[in-house]
Amino acid sequence: MTAHERPRSGRRGIASSLAGIPTGAKIFLILSGALLPLAVIVFFASLQTTRLADVEARARLRVAAAEGSRALSNELIGDMTALRVALNTLDADPNDRPACARVQGVFAQQFAAGTKFAIYDARGTLLCGTPIRADRIRQSAGDEISSTLLRDRGLLLAVGGTRHGARAVAFFPTGFLSRVARPSGFVPPYSATLERGAESLVLESLPSRGPLDRRERRNVALGVGNLSLAMSVRSAPITSPVIVTMLLPLLMWAAAAGIGWFVVDRLLIRPLRRLRARVGAFKPGEIIDPPLPGAVPAQELRELGDTFRDISRTVRDHEANLAEGLVRQTRLTREVHHRVKNNLQVIASLINFHARSAKGDEATEAYASIQRRVDALAVVHRHHYAEIEEHHGLELRSVVGELASNLRATAPESAAQVGIALDLDAFLVSQDTAVAVAFLLTELVELAIKCDRNTTVSISLKPAPDAGCAILRVSSPALTEGPRFDHLNDTRYGRIIAGLARQLRGTLHHDPLVGAYEILILVRDPN
Repeated sequence: MTAHERPRSGRRGIASSLAGIPTGAKIFLILSGALLPLAVIVFFASLQTTRLADVEARARLRVAAAEGSRALSNELIGDMTALRVALNTLDADPNDRPACARVQGVFAQQFAAGTKFAIYDARGTLLCGTPIRADRIRQSAGDEISSTLLRDRGLLLAVGGTRHGARAVAFFPTGFLSRVARPSGFVPPYSATLERGAESLVLESLPSRGPLDRRERRNVALGVGNLSLAMSVRSAPITSPVIVTMLLPLLMWAAAAGIGWFVVDRLLIRPLRRLRARVGAFKPGEIIDPPLPGAVPAQELRELGDTFRDISRTVRDHEANLAEGLVRQTRLTREVHHRVKNNLQVIASLINFHARSAKGDEATEAYASIQRRVDALAVVHRHHYAEIEEHHGLELRSVVGELASNLRATAPESAAQVGIALDLDAFLVSQDTAVAVAFLLTELVELAIKCDRNTTVSISLKPAPDAGCAILRVSSPALTEGPRFDHLNDTRYGRIIAGLARQLRGTLHHDPLVGAYEILILVRDPN
């Protein structure tokens, strides 16, 4: 073996080894080896950046919390101290107005922000300040300051007198507390909450950025009313280290996209394009012969090509069977419709034959009534057989027109003057709807003839306001209220007409003054 043949045989061995590995494993191995150095760099850079950002955020939060709590504590303690002095003075002498004036001077600058105070004696009489509802104020023991947090409103502080049971109450709104507790020069967004046990009052809110939002929190006691100020900031503000940390994954993505594209294009995309072209040129009856996917073919593509070859061979065999079965099914369907049509004609002929030999007008009229219903079913079936090849639905205007002709032809001799006027728009309906409409029209026309043998019946079919519906209307002077109509409707026709209306899934409206029946039916889209 020569020196030139050894590397070539070595490359062939490597190619044979790679050919047996799934394409997903090939991509994983290549990307893992290429991105491992970048992944290590990003890991340590992110870890160090996070540590520095957390230390910085924690230090700034500690300073801000101390400053905010100190300012808020000084303000509340100063106000309550002035209020306690005035309370003790007024408790000893309720008429000491200078004491009230002094405490009003202390609160004067806060009145515009909504702050107010009230001093009551032991009987609940207001001695100084503005009345404040005391039903939610927590009672204080002696001269101890008690606090009550009002959700979304503010803070109530109360202090009791030393001698006669008097007490003083001060209300500080949320906006005032937030302004006092705001640290000076604290630029990053923060949240501040006044807490007392399980109670809390939000002074500043910090919207959450999702489940990955990390925060630093610090709680500082105010030294008044068992209150504490809790402040929190986000752990990782946008700084230069964070920006670098954000850019490194982008570089990793670019490298991964480039390497991944190269590998996938060589092993998958190009072979798939050739296979797609071969499958796209497939014609029924042919067998797909997929091309070789390349020097290092993907195992999945080879299996996919073999599958296409087997499928095309199976499809060719099945197409012949399906074509033969379709011919047999078409012949059978036509035979069934032909036999049904012939059977309906035989039944109609038998009824007509027996009607001729019937004795008495009542028997003849009964045979004619049955024949009209058989004719109605035959009309619908004949039109359904004519539309069976396209399956768009039955043309209701043609069905009603032919049905009207049959009703005129089968009307009793004494009703020769009966007229049927049609005003129909073209609509397509299903066979079930057509059968129900045909029987409904037959019953209504026969009811009108029974009531008045010289009447005129008007049948109209017009579009409804609702899409996919049409309004079927039957009107005749014979269908108005009267003894004859009420008797026939109650004893024979009413129940049948109501059942047919239920088959049409609509409500049949009857106007007894005009003599009109109206119902909404479902129609099909001609497209």
